[in-house]
Amino acid sequence: MRCRCHALKLTSSRRIGLAIVWLLLLGVLGMWVSSRIQVSGDLRKFMPDARTPAQKLLLDELGEGPGARLLLVALSGAAPEQLAQQSRALREALASDAQFELVANGEQAGLEAFPEQLLPYRYLIDALPADAFSSANLGEELQARLQDLGSPAGGLIEPLLPSDPTLQVLRVAEALQPANAPQRIDDVWFDRAGKQALLLVQTHAAGFDPGAQQLAVDTINSSFAAIAGDSSSRIELSGPGAFSVKIGNRTASEAGMIGTLDTIGMILLLWFAYRSWKMPILGFLPLASAGLAGLCAVALGFDGVHGITIAFGFTLIGVVQDYPIHFFSHQRPGRSAWDNVRALWPTLGTGVIATCIAYLTFLFSGVDGLKQLSVFTITALATAALATRYLLPALIDPATRDFADSVWLARLWQHTQRLPRPRWSLAVLAGLAVAVVALAPGAFWQNDLGRLTPVDPQDLARDAQLRSELGAPDVRYLITVRGNDAQSALAASEQLRPALDALVANGELERYDMAARYLPSAATQRQRQQQLPDEATLRAALASAVAGTPFIDDAFAPFVADVMHARAAPPLQPADLHGTPLATAVDGLLLQGEGHAIALVSLSGLHDVAAVASTARLHGAQLLDMKQASESLVADYRSRVLLALAVAVLLLALTVGIALRSPRRVLRVLLPMLLTTLLVLAVLRGLGVELNLFHLIGLILAAGLGLDYGLFFEHAGDSHADQLRTLHGLLVCSVMTLLVFSLLGLSSIPVLRAIGSTVALGVVCNFVLALLISRHPLQEAGNAGA
Repeated sequence: MRCRCHALKLTSSRRIGLAIVWLLLLGVLGMWVSSRIQVSGDLRKFMPDARTPAQKLLLDELGEGPGARLLLVALSGAAPEQLAQQSRALREALASDAQFELVANGEQAGLEAFPEQLLPYRYLIDALPADAFSSANLGEELQARLQDLGSPAGGLIEPLLPSDPTLQVLRVAEALQPANAPQRIDDVWFDRAGKQALLLVQTHAAGFDPGAQQLAVDTINSSFAAIAGDSSSRIELSGPGAFSVKIGNRTASEAGMIGTLDTIGMILLLWFAYRSWKMPILGFLPLASAGLAGLCAVALGFDGVHGITIAFGFTLIGVVQDYPIHFFSHQRPGRSAWDNVRALWPTLGTGVIATCIAYLTFLFSGVDGLKQLSVFTITALATAALATRYLLPALIDPATRDFADSVWLARLWQHTQRLPRPRWSLAVLAGLAVAVVALAPGAFWQNDLGRLTPVDPQDLARDAQLRSELGAPDVRYLITVRGNDAQSALAASEQLRPALDALVANGELERYDMAARYLPSAATQRQRQQQLPDEATLRAALASAVAGTPFIDDAFAPFVADVMHARAAPPLQPADLHGTPLATAVDGLLLQGEGHAIALVSLSGLHDVAAVASTARLHGAQLLDMKQASESLVADYRSRVLLALAVAVLLLALTVGIALRSPRRVLRVLLPMLLTTLLVLAVLRGLGVELNLFHLIGLILAAGLGLDYGLFFEHAGDSHADQLRTLHGLLVCSVMTLLVFSLLGLSSIPVLRAIGSTVALGVVCNFVLALLISRHPLQEAGNAGA
């Protein structure tokens, strides 16, 4: 007896040692994955390839465009003069930081808009009158400067006189200011009420680079905190980067809280269900293995892992956790764990293979994000199943109880068997669901691309207000002018200006803006160079103008040098504007790619869409409706997903049919899943919910659970003992899954809420319908004591 006890003790120690080794290997793999994985938040990964110019422009702007890299900053809570001082200090602090491409607060309206290397180009950027350098005009300008010197502004004018007696730099700076630019108080931008100082900050990093945007936001906040000190002023940030940071932090916080509650709930549920502290640990091992294996596969097969893929991986707990639970519930005394898992494997393997085949269809969707989901899911499901089949039995202690002996399970199953088997009632239920889906008011699909990013409505309203204060144009309509390179696109857009001016004069359009307004094409700059006088002519005209003034003859030598420099300088190029205030305007309105360029014309106050569209077409341009482009892009994506789902359903049914080899048994397994999908759609539509990507993900997860429930109820066959063990396992699985996804359904994050509510509803419907449909009827149950 002593030897036998000692052998059992050694065996138990060996099991614990194997579990520890497994955990250590998972830790090593986790560290490798964390060092290699690169997380992406770019929603373009979950969009199909662009098929129209508007769609391509939309996707480009979503990720790398200047608009996606722009942060709007508002300072408030103090007196205007204090806010202006803090605005200047903040701009100075951020301008020297390499993270930021540009920081603007209105101070650049004067000379700062033209760094020293660009000052000579003031004669090429804006058109000059034909007599700009005649002796008569220069004489009038010098007389005006004499009056300026005697005015309160004399101190500001005097430094400009030697190089710019005509004050051309100020004229150009004023001409380049948007017509609806914010008001300036104490030389910095303020809102219309004069209570908020406004700044524009453009980051080098893309708007959907969450790590870089987090660092940029932290830098802005810490810089302002150092500047504000103990004053009452506060800072507010908006824009895509700020949204991504806020969403990421809130999602991480909620996910952490939900994950903690899930973990506690799972541990308590597994302990209560199996009365063993080991079961929560053993049940965790296949789950952790599945998640890490899925991440490894994506990290090796793709450049980066999308955040949605990782989030989806955590929701896989709804399917993967079921595998070890089924194994635990089917344990029985006197039979080895290996024999038990071997008997369970045909049913478990059928469900895994069918689900993997369903997800395999997403590899051919043409959407990079869905390909990631496919690789992650197939790898994770296969890993969890294989770990349950070939590793977990080595860690299980010999069973001491059989759930087939449970009195309360027997009573529950007896009551279930007495329920009438649904037949025609299912057809009625399906008909009602179809009617609700078809007749429910409101849009069926959510086509708004912006709502794929769960930004709070209050944040969107505030962002719109700040953009209005900063004079941002209408973001829905754009005119695009295409060219082989930047210069041809600029030249083509310049030809539009007279026609657009006519639209403004006729009241069909209020304002427009284009890159050529800030950076004329090289051809236009050369034409303006030819209008500049040679040195001898300019000196003669200047000498004649100076003769009637107190100025000395050589006082304006820097002015002559600048004009000669402008006359001989190479045309100004987009790259020459880097780091200047003009760069923001030009980069946002001139998109350059390999072998092509697009000049954009932003529009404000568009009153006659048809007239503007017609004018654009007449000049070889195109009016784009970005709202329509985003909706068509989402529709294209949805079509691909639905096609993949349709193929997946066929392959899944074929797999189950091959495994069960009986139409009746196949129907019993698949009918609960199909009917549940219809019921969940009916409930969502009845509640006025518009379906999006994340509802589809939830439906896919729910379908996988339904297949699992149907297969195991059908697998129990006419053995009363197996029926009770199956009932126990599915009760534990469904309660645990319901706990996980119900908590997700209570989240304030729309993405998590959509997945959680969809799957939680699917769990309830799948379990009830599988219990009623997939179980063997009473007449097939055989002897209750079998």
